[in-house]
Amino acid sequence: MRTVRVGLVGGGPWARRVHGPALVAHPGTELTTLWTRRPEVAAELAGELGGRAVGSFEELLDDVDAVAFAVPPQVQGELAVRAAVAGKHLICEKPLAADLDGARAVAEAAAGVVSAVVLTLRYDAGIADWLSGVPAGAGPDTVGAIRWLSGSLLGGPYATSTWRAERGALLDLGPHVIDLLDTALGPVTGVDWAHLDEPDLWRFALRHDGGAHSTVTVSLRLPVDPSEIELTVFGGVGRHRFSGGAADARTCYRRLLDGFVGAVHGGPPVVLDAARGLRLQEIVDEVGRVAG
Repeated sequence: MRTVRVGLVGGGPWARRVHGPALVAHPGTELTTLWTRRPEVAAELAGELGGRAVGSFEELLDDVDAVAFAVPPQVQGELAVRAAVAGKHLICEKPLAADLDGARAVAEAAAGVVSAVVLTLRYDAGIADWLSGVPAGAGPDTVGAIRWLSGSLLGGPYATSTWRAERGALLDLGPHVIDLLDTALGPVTGVDWAHLDEPDLWRFALRHDGGAHSTVTVSLRLPVDPSEIELTVFGGVGRHRFSGGAADARTCYRRLLDGFVGAVHGGPPVVLDAARGLRLQEIVDEVGRVAG
């Protein structure tokens, strides 16, 4: 099969540490083109990873089969629509866009191409084993809980991320944990309650189709290093617990690319696609509204 030519948009820490190296290493993809709003950053990144730095997003689109985005949601929302309309497949970060209208526009445009959302936890081997061990059919006698605590906004490469600083753990970690609970316990049907303890300790509760309930605690501003993740389901389906650090993002991204490349070549569709990203953003938005 011909390798999928991918253009990388963005030159921050996540592009340098995850997107770029994984795209270079994967046998099914070729990192051909890079574009950032600052040309010198694209040139520097091309020197590290290979590929060609270009001066405009339009020039990148002319040179690729797919686009991988490593930019803030307000930037991704607009550019992903343009890429999909041009017939380019999409690898998007979460959230899809800065607001629900933008996310809906991305999901609608992406319906005609292959899309994948970078929900790294779903590609972690330990968490996948945990999910596979939770029996289907959780009912009112089952409760789930997720805790993800991190200090990444207190220092380190992501501490200067403006959108994370403004929107916090709900927008950054929320899609990950909601996706896991929705998968383990059944589709989320609503938000029971939500609360924010400033500056960034989010706690909320979800209800699921079938009657199960779950709770979430997330923060990016606690003095915890490395990040701590704990997943628990207990009750009628038994007791199932996972505890560990954050997933190895580059390994997870490689597994994402396995399915993405296969789908581009006519294989099974990507489950964690833009439509999935939109649904998760709808729930995140509801949590924010309930919290007030």
